[in-house]
Amino acid sequence: MKPLNYAILKHFTTVEEACADDVMNALKSEYSHFKAFTKPGVTSAIMTAEANGLLEETRFDMDEKGELRVFYRAHEEGAETINHYIKE
Repeated sequence: MKPLNYAILKHFTTVEEACADDVMNALKSEYSHFKAFTKPGVTSAIMTAEANGLLEETRFDMDEKGELRVFYRAHEEGAETINHYIKE
């Protein structure tokens, strides 16, 4: 099993775009018991990846509860970097 942050990054190489809720739903079965598997923890990992140039923001909207959702994607260079350093 990969570290949680690695799994979060790898997820973005398999989807067109995702928000923190999407990532959590995708990784829930394997990582729900991790202490850092919280919405703030996942959001922080995503924002760190964006700050490091691996991900970029694509859009935002409001969910059914009125909470802001920010969507990100791994652009071509970011996906190449992620896949180079984090193997399957």
